[in-house]
Amino acid sequence: MCRHLAYLGPEEPLGRLLVAPPHSLYRQSWAPRRQRHGTVNADGFGVGWYAPGDPVPARYRRAGPIWADQSFADLARVVRTGALLAAVRDATLSGADAEAAAAPFASGPWLFSHNGAVQGWPRSLAPLTETLPAADLLAMEARNDSAFVWALVLARLRAGDEEGQALADTVLEVAEAAPGSRLNLLLTNGESIAATAWGDTLWYLASPGRSTVVASEPYDDDPHWQEVPDRTLLAASGTDVLLTPLKEPSTEPPKEPRT
Repeated sequence: MCRHLAYLGPEEPLGRLLVAPPHSLYRQSWAPRRQRHGTVNADGFGVGWYAPGDPVPARYRRAGPIWADQSFADLARVVRTGALLAAVRDATLSGADAEAAAAPFASGPWLFSHNGAVQGWPRSLAPLTETLPAADLLAMEARNDSAFVWALVLARLRAGDEEGQALADTVLEVAEAAPGSRLNLLLTNGESIAATAWGDTLWYLASPGRSTVVASEPYDDDPHWQEVPDRTLLAASGTDVLLTPLKEPSTEPPKEPRT
């Protein structure tokens, strides 16, 4: 379900990262090579990017397939950025939220995407609504599983959690409430990237000191692409990439206290 990509590095036109490569995110909307669930990502798309000197990203999102948007080709040709997050969507469930349901979701300096699906949505995560302020629930951009996962992540970020920790704790919380969920999350603040591999593919291409790309799958055949193992947290900056294993949530019942 879905394909996404984040980039940090020298300024590039959006099109060089999203359209020009032979297996670009643009092409992955109809011909992904490594997608394990679904075959066509035509239920919307979006790209968020950062302009020099402005920490708040701009976004361009649409409800239809990326190949049908003639305006995007012009936008991608001329807009340049040193940091972006983009996604093409295959909806878990059909709905009426249109482009509001398309990643990236945004708040302040952050851009977020979810590649996957929450098992048993929405009933499975109903208990987690109690962990969020009512204002956060009412402010959700859409009524889908990805928007709710983003609300959980955002609550942790606003509480002061570091980006990677916010993703890891959210993945474990959702996986415990909804076993079998696929939770590949992608987050950037324009200066770093955090991501999880949990149930679907994740790769990265790093040129230390220059650029980093984190994506659902490689956009070309460069042999330097590295696959991220499943159940892993990735944290990347412009200089290095750190991988940390994630533990499965415990399924054992709590032990009775000794008397």
